[in-house]
Parts: sequence; structure tokens; C-alpha cells
Amino acid sequence: MMILVAGPYRSGTNDQPELIEANVKAMTDCALRLYRRGHLPVLGEWFALPLIEAAGSKAIGDDAFNEIFHPVALRLIGHCDAVLRIGGSSAGADEMVHAGAAAGKRIFYREADIPDGE
Repeated sequence: MMILVAGPYRSGTNDQPELIEANVKAMTDCALRLYRRGHLPVLGEWFALPLIEAAGSKAIGDDAFNEIFHPVALRLIGHCDAVLRIGGSSAGADEMVHAGAAAGKRIFYREADIPDGE
């Protein structure tokens, strides 16, 4: 399955770069585990962050950032089979779960509930 890994990015970080980096690492580590189990995991951040930089964003939450960050993940859901919600509180990750459910995607809250891929 192609699985969007949705977790906190900025939530609980006060926009401190090292805490944001830890959140991205948690999602990336999860993605690697899913890949090794036969899936194609993706993070919206993998698509959004290079585009945000190309758009000239100067700070998290500026117009260029907001134009791209969540909208990219919402578009990506249309290409995914499932959404895996990980981590703590995050309005953005919860939005991905709601959008995935509305699009008829499988929603997982635990890696252990995802069957192995082929």
C-alpha cells in the first residue's frame, strides 16, 4: 500500500528547529519500517518542504509556507491507499486523517494494525 504517514510537524515545538526535526525523524523512521514491510510510505513534508523553499518562504507559517504545506498533503492523500496517524497532538495530522476517511482511504492508528505488503 501507499501510506501517508501523518504526525506532528510543528505541534508542541514552539517552532524550535530541533524539535521539528525530531518530529520529522519520527515520521521518517516509521516510513522506513513500513517500507521494509513491503509498503510505499510517504510524508507530505517530503513533497512540501522543497516546494516551500522554491517558493521563497522565509519562515514557518509565512504565506508561501501556508500556501503549500498542508495542501500538498491533502493532494497526496488522493494517491494513497491509507493514512497512518502517529505521534501526539496535531491539528494538521488530524486533518489528514479526516480527509483520508472522507476519501474512503484506510485509516490506521497503530503500525501493528497494518498488514505486511508484498
